[in-house]
Amino acid sequence: MDCDAFYASVEKRDDPSLADKPVIIGGGRRGVVSTACYIARIKGVRSAMPMFQALKLCPEAVVLKGRMEVYTAVSRQIRDLMEELTPAIEPLSLDEAFLDLTGTERLHGTPPAAMLARLVRRMQDEIGITGSIGLSHNKFLAKVASDLDKPRGFSVIGKAETADFLHDRPVRLIWGIGPAAQASLDKAGIRTFSDLKRWDRDALSARFGAMGERLWHLARGQDRRRVQRNAPVKSISNETTFLEDTASAEILDGHIWRLSEKVADRAKARNTAGLVVTLKLKRANHRLLTRQSQLTDPTQIADRIYRTARELFNIVGDEGPYRLLGIGLSHLTSAEGADLSGDLLDPLAGQRARAERATDAIRNRFGSKAIVKGRALR
Repeated sequence: MDCDAFYASVEKRDDPSLADKPVIIGGGRRGVVSTACYIARIKGVRSAMPMFQALKLCPEAVVLKGRMEVYTAVSRQIRDLMEELTPAIEPLSLDEAFLDLTGTERLHGTPPAAMLARLVRRMQDEIGITGSIGLSHNKFLAKVASDLDKPRGFSVIGKAETADFLHDRPVRLIWGIGPAAQASLDKAGIRTFSDLKRWDRDALSARFGAMGERLWHLARGQDRRRVQRNAPVKSISNETTFLEDTASAEILDGHIWRLSEKVADRAKARNTAGLVVTLKLKRANHRLLTRQSQLTDPTQIADRIYRTARELFNIVGDEGPYRLLGIGLSHLTSAEGADLSGDLLDPLAGQRARAERATDAIRNRFGSKAIVKGRALR
């Protein structure tokens, strides 16, 4: 199940005046598009497109900043509806997930197609969000099917028709085939699944390495990956692109705090913590700088992430100006037992962590803007 233009759909649900307008979720002119509604997509706007390019294609678009706390809450509501169908759910993002419905027909007395139709109907009626369904006998084909007829799509690829369905389809349908991989396949004369199927298994492996083995199986509609309920998330990160390049330590410090807070919020929502903090900076000439620091124990506290990232920034801060800044948390583990030792060199770290937990409780009750740190206003 894949929601339709999820972020934009939530914004239109919450503000009906946007219903018939092109809506883009993203940053300023120097940022990129996170999501575009289907009205904007008709004009050629796409996710990850630079904002200045999107506004050239659709100058009348309403541009909104994302509200991750709202999107996360809506995602949880959708997940609750899925849990009523099956416990075997593998989220890919806030708005997309694989569901394994094997054996559920006997449990619910309803075939999977009917259950999925009810799911998207309940999503629209109870939550106000639409989604598209792809139903098939493996994850690869279910993902392909979900993209065939968006929005509000419902497509089924059965085992018997798999070979005929794939025959002349372009290989770019394969999830994860980006521009570089597509160029390599084009160079080998592989543009469709029928082209791919003509290649010998060993020849594909020799030409494309590990990807060649995977391509051989996908050419035949084979995918043995199971739906994993607790598929591990390797990292959590957030970044921002500035309207203008900046070398101001004060401005950059404010961004480091806000991004650290967003990363911490996502870690807390997932009940996870990370051992490594990463700072990512992109210079005006597009050269990337990344610095990492490993903590003594895992954390999900924004204050600790911020202070670690700020120390990293102090090492490279005078190498600006910068056009992009990002904060990441990796080497993730369960939040149980996180932030126990604190910082032995900072006796006030535990006190600040307790204050942050209290702040979280107040925000959960009264909204995300109930308490704002001064540095967040820079």
